[in-house]
Amino acid sequence: MISLLQQTATDAVGNTDAVQVTESADAAHHASAAAEAATASAGLPQLDITTFGNLIFWLLVSLAVIYWALSKIALPRIGGVLSDRQGAITGDLMAAEEFKQKAKDAEAAYDKALADARAEAQKIVAANRAEIQKELDQAIAHADAEIAARAAESEKRIGEIRASAIDDARSVARDVTAELVSTFGGNVDAALVDQVVDQRLKGSVQ
Repeated sequence: MISLLQQTATDAVGNTDAVQVTESADAAHHASAAAEAATASAGLPQLDITTFGNLIFWLLVSLAVIYWALSKIALPRIGGVLSDRQGAITGDLMAAEEFKQKAKDAEAAYDKALADARAEAQKIVAANRAEIQKELDQAIAHADAEIAARAAESEKRIGEIRASAIDDARSVARDVTAELVSTFGGNVDAALVDQVVDQRLKGSVQ
């Protein structure tokens, strides 16, 4: 009995040693595989021919995703922004053209108003000039009439003074002639004295 137990214990110990040896061998194999994998991974993975399929697949997937994102999200937004910007630029150009046309119309209206104002000013000046000329002509005519009247009156008075002076001169000449004739002892003929004095005065006056 004791011998059987000892033999069983010995077998169990042997089996345990065998398991440990097997586990050690498996661990060594895994370590060797891991070392080989690490050695293989030390190079560039994109140059590994075995990974080309995966790389090409994910490249195509990435390109498809990028194309979808650009065509569905980015490009419509960019197009909308460009369209809005083009619309804004077109609107600004149209507004600028409209303002330019309004400026031209305002300039034309200003020029027309200025020309009308000048024409009206010329009309007013011409009317005032005509009125002033009319008043001046009336004043000149009135002055001429007054001067003519005064000249006529002066001529009348001069004529009256001349006539009076001639009468006075005739009377004085008659008296002096009669006195001289009397002084020289002649007979005084009043009619002859008047005739001689009138002839002399007529010649002097002419």
